Amino acid sequence: MKSFLARRLLSGVVLVFVISTLTFVLMRMTGTDVARNIAGVTASSAQVAEKKTELGLDRPVFSQYLDWLGGALQGDLGRSWFSGDPVTATLTDKLPVTLSIVLGGLLLSAVVSVLLGVAAAVRGGVLDRVVQVVAVIGFALPSFLVALILAFFVGVKWGLLPATGYTTFAESPGAWAQSVILPSLSLAVGAIAATAQQVRGSMLDILAKDYIRTLRSRGLSNRSLLLKHALRNAAPAALTVLGLQFIGLVGGAVVVEKVFGLAGIGSTANVAAGQGDVPLLMGVVVVMVTLVVVVNLLLDVAQGWLNPKVRVG
Repeated sequence: MKSFLARRLLSGVVLVFVISTLTFVLMRMTGTDVARNIAGVTASSAQVAEKKTELGLDRPVFSQYLDWLGGALQGDLGRSWFSGDPVTATLTDKLPVTLSIVLGGLLLSAVVSVLLGVAAAVRGGVLDRVVQVVAVIGFALPSFLVALILAFFVGVKWGLLPATGYTTFAESPGAWAQSVILPSLSLAVGAIAATAQQVRGSMLDILAKDYIRTLRSRGLSNRSLLLKHALRNAAPAALTVLGLQFIGLVGGAVVVEKVFGLAGIGSTANVAAGQGDVPLLMGVVVVMVTLVVVVNLLLDVAQGWLNPKVRVG
């Protein structure tokens, strides 16, 4: 198990390095005159040149990247070119918002998709067809459209939950939960649809196995059969799909935060990319990719625990 975790951890570190490097190169290839944007359109050429020197933009790109990488390895992600604030402090302030809705979406996806998938496989009939139709519709709906529908009807028209804004957990746990339910649900709809279909298919395959029929013929209760044997064997495939869907949840947070007026990392990334603020965007990328790596590592651990064959894959 230790070598399994070491391999997964090493691949995660390599992934963070490759994606951060590509992001840096692509941002520097856009040709945006950041120094001019910061200095203003009325600034003279000398003032723009001075700003370039101050930001280090007059040095080779490779040298700039090595400086950033050296700082990042020591926990210093630099300062925003536009606000001058430390990137680490900015992300620390924004991260709880994004974590709340993304992990909330992941939790909703896991619970609801398992319930729907198992119910469809075990009950069959009308319930199975309804779940499949709902799953197809849910998979086809983009997260931003779901967010707009929920914000308008549930938040504005019916007034059941806040349509905008975020309350921290420290201020009020109840208000915090209310402020993240709709954004989390908006992100989770697509993941629920995909994962429920996977759970249903895996459960049908497992329930058709000979050993399941043998256990049933020996008088094992349906509850024990489902929880101890069928669901445990079907879970690894569902966890794989859930891990892939989590990447979509992180990407969808950029738009969903905008719809619900949340000041999270997604909206910060949107602003940083538009301004060409390389240090801030690099910090966002590193944090988001690390989050994906950590969650997928935890899902891999769960898979390895459920199915020992995965550890040697």
